[in-house]
Amino acid sequence: MLKIGNIELEFPFFQAPLSGYTDRAMRVLGRKFGCPLVFGGLMLDKSAVYSAVRRKPEFCPDKDIHPVGAQIVGFEPEVMAKAATILVEQGFDLIDLNFACPAPKVLRRGRGGALLRDPAKVREIFKAVRTVVDCPVTMKIRNGYGEGEESQAAYLKICEDAARNGVDALVIHGRTVMQYYRGKANWNDVYKIKELFPELTIIGSGDLMKAQDIKDRLEGGPIDGVAIARGAIGNPWIFQETASLLQGKELSTGPTIAQQKEVILEHLKMLGEDYVERKFVGYFRKFGAKYAKRHPDRKKMMLEMMNAKSLTQWHDVLDKWY
Repeated sequence: MLKIGNIELEFPFFQAPLSGYTDRAMRVLGRKFGCPLVFGGLMLDKSAVYSAVRRKPEFCPDKDIHPVGAQIVGFEPEVMAKAATILVEQGFDLIDLNFACPAPKVLRRGRGGALLRDPAKVREIFKAVRTVVDCPVTMKIRNGYGEGEESQAAYLKICEDAARNGVDALVIHGRTVMQYYRGKANWNDVYKIKELFPELTIIGSGDLMKAQDIKDRLEGGPIDGVAIARGAIGNPWIFQETASLLQGKELSTGPTIAQQKEVILEHLKMLGEDYVERKFVGYFRKFGAKYAKRHPDRKKMMLEMMNAKSLTQWHDVLDKWY
């Protein structure tokens, strides 16, 4: 079990927020396969005031799916606090503050991972949000902006402040901002923070692509839980498989071809309900490429998937390969 503020999860894992991915369809499928907590996508704090943005599938919470979290990014404490208030009123059960995003366009504007160089600003933003919402508030960080001593000192200061000020959970991706997604995540550093601040709820993140990866990381050192990000794209079975392993059950051979097709069709159906065909046919390609990894003829099938330009063509590809 994993406790984040007043939210208790049956298993010590959840679906991490992913910009451009964690929309309604991905959340529904995550919950269907046993994920105890799902998220919307990364939202710019200034966008929260616009109802048209909040109605998008990526940002609109589902009435029947709880708990569901919202993640916001920004650098102005008062704007972050206003965004958090609006999102809680909209129906989100948890607010996550993103101080980890390594995207260049985010860093250039002093948001996301750029704030790991400014512990005082991180502390100010957290306190501003904590004051205005009555729900768990968590923080997503990386293990420093870069590799230098100054960067590491700022990172440790942020962790210390998080412990002192009562952050409900600290989600740590085991790479620096400057690493982006290169190399391997440093999980020893994640474990180190739990050792230094045992009172903090520490959630690890990075390179969790299979159920066995998740089990190994949970057992590899002191940690409270993990956030599954890229490993869940086109792979909702990862939650079911991880739960089975943690319960001491043998891992199955995975979904059959027929089961894979059923889920892909369900995913496409939900996208068809939320987007016009012109948009979702192309949008689904990034999911389709991940679903294809479960297929024995994935290379040939993926090539045809990438060339599908209509829903009819998508169905033709699925009928041929599944």
